[in-house]
Amino acid sequence: MKFRSFLESITKNSLVSGVILSFLVALISKGLAVFLPQLGGATIAILLGIVLGNTMGNQDLFDKGTKFSESKLLEISVVLLGATVTFQTVAEIGIKGVIFIVLLMSGTILFTYKVGKLLGFNQSMALMMAGGNAVCGSSAIASIAPVIGAKDEEKGQIITLVNLLGTIMMLTLPFIGLALFGDGLIAKSALLGGTLQSVGQVVAGASLLNEEVVQFAMLFKILRILLLVVVVFVFEKWASRTAVPQETAVVGKPKKKTLPWYVTGFLVVCIINSVFHIPVLLSESAHFVSGWCEVTALAAIGLRLNLKKFLKEGPKFMIYGLSVGAFQTIGAIVLILLLLKG
Repeated sequence: MKFRSFLESITKNSLVSGVILSFLVALISKGLAVFLPQLGGATIAILLGIVLGNTMGNQDLFDKGTKFSESKLLEISVVLLGATVTFQTVAEIGIKGVIFIVLLMSGTILFTYKVGKLLGFNQSMALMMAGGNAVCGSSAIASIAPVIGAKDEEKGQIITLVNLLGTIMMLTLPFIGLALFGDGLIAKSALLGGTLQSVGQVVAGASLLNEEVVQFAMLFKILRILLLVVVVFVFEKWASRTAVPQETAVVGKPKKKTLPWYVTGFLVVCIINSVFHIPVLLSESAHFVSGWCEVTALAAIGLRLNLKKFLKEGPKFMIYGLSVGAFQTIGAIVLILLLLKG
């Protein structure tokens, strides 16, 4: 009887039941990823979450818990990501590699923002799309959203679009790189590490080639992650300067904003890892927990996404995603030929 009453109390608690549901979707997704490594747990989680979230009856029961999982677990994931990154890794790809990443990220941000505004997306969605594609997918969007005042629904839509775009690029770019650059290790690695949105997508895409490409592609990806703090800071300033005057007038004198705690935490952990070098066991543990937090958060985002509303904007979202993906791919190839080939 005690166990039964315990189960009943859990099901009545929307916070607990929502977190458990998100975790169960993540668990199933991780299991399916063993058989579908090309998709990966993150992409499967958000897709499975969308299916369940739009077919289950009583969504209100899970609302509080899925919202907690969506926001807080992604924040924790961002902080723990710092334990897997060091500033010393930048030196391994050289100054030309750094220039390649900075130019490609800058071009992606400007192009994505301009196209988003032309297609009728608001500033928040355009900035999240720009940051998500330029830096590191879901983690970047989670870091950018609070400082630009984005709504949860907007964040969920853009995260879904970025993950779907990343999946398409993950399955195509390795073969494009192989066809264009042949045995060029740095060129193929730069193409994958400089464009694919999430760490998981970089690993999965590079794995379709070989282990050496995985290693060097991750170096390019890590440099993009290191620049996350810069992007969040710039976007916060960007959003505050372009805010509608009437909005700030209602609340009086605007408050001075600071970086979200998890972005600051990411930077602090990264500095500690660079100076003292976190033990391998701790680093691997942080990577493991970070991965689970991210997949669980993506499952929650899928569970909370209103598919009808998303599909209503389908053509516009599709044009946006494909145009950004095409720009990233072509831009990366041109910069590789100019800076890294040969």
